Amino acid sequence: MGKSLSSNLGYPRIGEQREWKKALEKFWSGQVDKEVFLSELKKLRFKSLQKQKEKGIDLIPVGDFSLYDQVLDTSVMFGIIPERFSYDEGPVSIDTYFDIARGNKGAVASEMTKWFNTNYHYIVPELQGAKPKITENRPLFYYREAKEELKIEGKPVILGPVTFVKLAKGYEPEQFDAILEQLIPLYAEILQQLEAEGVQWVQMDEPILSTTLHSSDIDRFKKVYEALNSAVPKLNLLLQTYFEGIDDYQDIVNLPVQGIGLDFVHDAGKNLASIHQHGFPEDKVLAAGVIDGQNIWRSDLSEKHDLLQNITNAVPAERLIIQPSASLLHVPVTVKNEQFDPVLQKGLSFADEKLVEVSLLSKGINGGRKAVEKEINESTAAVYALNQSGDRNVLSVQEEIRQLSGYRAEREAPFNKRKKVQEASFGLPFLPTTTIGSLPQTAEVRKARREWRKGEWSDDQYGQYVKDQIKSWIAIQEEIGLDVLVHGEFERNDMVEYFGEKLGGFVTSKNGWVQSYGSRCVKPPIIYGDVAFREPMTLKESVYAQSLTEKPVKGMLTGPITILNWSFVRDDIPQHEVTHQIALALRKEVEALECEGINMIQVDEPALREGLPLKKEKWENYLKHAVYSFKLATASVKNETQIHTHMCYSNFDDIIDAIHALDADVLAIEAARSHGGLIKTFEDKAYDQGLGLGVYDIHSPRVPSVEEIIDILDRALRTLDPELFWINPDCGLKTRNEKEVIESLKSMVAAAHLAREKRLSAETP
Repeated sequence: MGKSLSSNLGYPRIGEQREWKKALEKFWSGQVDKEVFLSELKKLRFKSLQKQKEKGIDLIPVGDFSLYDQVLDTSVMFGIIPERFSYDEGPVSIDTYFDIARGNKGAVASEMTKWFNTNYHYIVPELQGAKPKITENRPLFYYREAKEELKIEGKPVILGPVTFVKLAKGYEPEQFDAILEQLIPLYAEILQQLEAEGVQWVQMDEPILSTTLHSSDIDRFKKVYEALNSAVPKLNLLLQTYFEGIDDYQDIVNLPVQGIGLDFVHDAGKNLASIHQHGFPEDKVLAAGVIDGQNIWRSDLSEKHDLLQNITNAVPAERLIIQPSASLLHVPVTVKNEQFDPVLQKGLSFADEKLVEVSLLSKGINGGRKAVEKEINESTAAVYALNQSGDRNVLSVQEEIRQLSGYRAEREAPFNKRKKVQEASFGLPFLPTTTIGSLPQTAEVRKARREWRKGEWSDDQYGQYVKDQIKSWIAIQEEIGLDVLVHGEFERNDMVEYFGEKLGGFVTSKNGWVQSYGSRCVKPPIIYGDVAFREPMTLKESVYAQSLTEKPVKGMLTGPITILNWSFVRDDIPQHEVTHQIALALRKEVEALECEGINMIQVDEPALREGLPLKKEKWENYLKHAVYSFKLATASVKNETQIHTHMCYSNFDDIIDAIHALDADVLAIEAARSHGGLIKTFEDKAYDQGLGLGVYDIHSPRVPSVEEIIDILDRALRTLDPELFWINPDCGLKTRNEKEVIESLKSMVAAAHLAREKRLSAETP
């Protein structure tokens, strides 16, 4: 190599102004045809590649761009198409590709779940009955495109076979090795074609290596990469890990590949200690992830330069690649489109700025620190100024945290006693029906919010518009026959960003978008200082909605763990301390709602599982703080006040004890997109508190039939205590259109009435 190289693992696909999202949604709605759609995305892809080149990146990833999801891309490349979708031979059509991701009128979408410990969600591969084969060589296509049209010698990115199978479903554990045996020759063929094309480096993403693995998994990696390395003797394979340190260091770094990528940001010093303790193979390149690919804070380049100097004591610079710790898919595109306070603005680094940091560090290692001394000093000063700012040193908040020492957050009475009090208070029917919270945010709703934000509407005008929406939908919900209503959250742009705009210590960006799933982009708030309650955030809308109906209306809040996990969080204090600050602020909101007669309050925690550390030995401490924070926010209410929570798209088997420990009166979960699979969790382990089952998938553009909802209910009621059971959709209804929502909820309510009639018939002599 001669010198260290700069590299990137992946770049945001959405564009600075969410051009990717807009193109997708125009195509799905029929506003543009396939040719126009693909042309627009090609322009965006080329712009991203050119920016990386301009920033000085030597190894630019290609093939990381996707029409929807990189895991789905891998499934499709190998012809792993669920049988319910039509497919014969050859490249998979765009229509089939999107049907797998989104569902269609005849088939439900594939399951979606979180990508390791991020807020990105991937489409779960379904391996049952699959006969893998190559439908197209995607990495080769993108490599040729970049080389021929942009003169960029790209680094193809491929999701590795072991991680791919680990992330899939539809097979028994004993079938794992047989599936790998089918995939190895297909991966080898893909790589051989890349080798023949003259590709120098291929990035094999195997993030599963950063989780807790069994010795049999390490044996699988040895077998897989011995086969692949033998198949492509002239191709350099870079085995890329990220998100954590690796446990089996010596086994992994000695795998038969030419490079190993390690995370030196989120490993708590583990990877660095392993290198110094065990050394690093002299025949390999180390790709050192030293710039945080998952958060948005500017690096102190002095510290990062010192870290790299430390690494070069074990691995010389000529065998070093400098890069982010993970794909930049998880951060916004650029800070240049923001207008924050100068101290905060200078303390931020999005994707483009991180590439500059990588390039500067590479120059510093190759040319000496003096070559970039000015830039290093500027970064150190910016980080210091932010840490010393008044917003990060709010004495009243810090005193509240100190006073928590020894405080136990517990409800006044246990659930079985609260349940009786709440039943008498609410008088709900058997199998009460409700929704998760949000109702359709139409183009009209979004337009009203934009005009208000731009100052074209007054506060009073916008407030009245929101009230009109609430009034309309309270009437619709009553007409449908729902038992517990919601105000619809029309005033909220996002379930986390909304609270970020109301709480002290947060700031929201204008263009800080990241992809969550499909075309769904979110703009995570930035927790940059000490979190403080300012004034009630949801009280006005909740009280107004309750005044319109005799039925209970749920107050709707986002929980402390989800606010933390779906925000960009300051990195200068422990995360659990930030969570406790959020929980204390939310407790004041909960108490304000209760004081005004809102006695059913939902505190959503859909991201509780997302925050689980990748290492199982760290779970206990994380879950302890998560449970404590939820109860800190909710446990001060009276017995009559019913606390709900909601979680979705996760495997709950291994955290069910923690979920129970939250002590929520009602837990709402997803059961439709996983095709009822989550019910098995409650078949294996009893849950003795209220449980709301998500009986239809709101992410698929289809209206569920009464019959399919009844099928899920029948299975659930064979497992769960019917007296504890609620019926609801699997998530909020914000993204669906009004007609679809109304018809879907009518199906849900009809199914509930049939279940009630069935019970009544069984009880009648």
